[in-house]
Amino acid sequence: MNSDTSPLSVRQRTELETRFSGCRCGRVSGEGMHLYRVMSGDDELLCRVSGAFRHAAAKKNEYPVTGDWVALRGDGGLIEGVLTREACIGRASAGGTTEQQILAANVDLAFIVAGLDGGRNLTRRGIERYLVMVRESGAVPLLVLNKLDLCADIAGSLQEAEEAAPDVRQLLTSTVTGDGIDELIDSIGPEHTAVMLGPSGVGKSSLINALLGEQRLAEGDTRQSDHRGRHTSTSRSLVLLPGGGSLIDTPGLRELRLWAGEGSLDEVFHDLEYYARNCRFRDCTHQGEPDCAVQKALVDGALSHERYESYLELRKELDYLHRRNDEQARAEEVRRWKQISKSVKRFYKNKKG
Repeated sequence: MNSDTSPLSVRQRTELETRFSGCRCGRVSGEGMHLYRVMSGDDELLCRVSGAFRHAAAKKNEYPVTGDWVALRGDGGLIEGVLTREACIGRASAGGTTEQQILAANVDLAFIVAGLDGGRNLTRRGIERYLVMVRESGAVPLLVLNKLDLCADIAGSLQEAEEAAPDVRQLLTSTVTGDGIDELIDSIGPEHTAVMLGPSGVGKSSLINALLGEQRLAEGDTRQSDHRGRHTSTSRSLVLLPGGGSLIDTPGLRELRLWAGEGSLDEVFHDLEYYARNCRFRDCTHQGEPDCAVQKALVDGALSHERYESYLELRKELDYLHRRNDEQARAEEVRRWKQISKSVKRFYKNKKG
């Protein structure tokens, strides 16, 4: 990857030339414990962040992630900074704190992969959840229905996927028969970056090997008892495709806690929002208010109860996330002013002394 012809945005290129003058550009292709694989020109380097970077970074999500464009000092080896991210796939981090965990950066296209081999690999709610995450990033979603050769009910699966992701392009694929692989390759432009998303067992690694034309990634089996997949990808990695473009592989997520705004949820459930425009009250929650157009659509059968329940579940989760963020922001503001007050008191105490 030649940094002179790399697909940097105008903003990123300007930032490299001004804020990081004298640095060369590289792209993070993998992450380890305090080490990063970075592609720059024809080289792939093992890099660390500089001391100045560690001192300036206030949050964990400011550190490099797979897909980031970074500024390298000298011969490489030291990352001086991360160029402004254009589009990020992220989720809410696990644990007591509420902050965003970025899974992949500078992504143009997101493949949401679902398995057609039965079991729990294809669920409407799972597709809807991934779709909210992708809409929040700004990347273009593409629903990849994989393992076509093992599908017992193609028409039923297509209908279920359409109900979960209306107006999202669908692609049926099989790495066994080769169906859909050429279309998948053609969907990635020569200077675009795609990311593979989905639970374990849906065949993400097999699809990537098919796109590469070689067995580069390990492929796992799916348990026949419950059709649950084993984690073959344990970390995120970026690979270059033979015809141009890049692809980021992600491990199957055991837990996908959303990090998104109301706009992304409304975009995914635009069919429900269509009816919501006719509700009597602008702040209608669609849960019992008078003259609720959403409730009327449910009674008339124009809107499915399953989709309505999914919307309420995701809305409740995002409302909780936003409350936690507000609480943390208020607590941080209180701590900041306490620290300022202590500093002022010490100043006057020393002045009197």
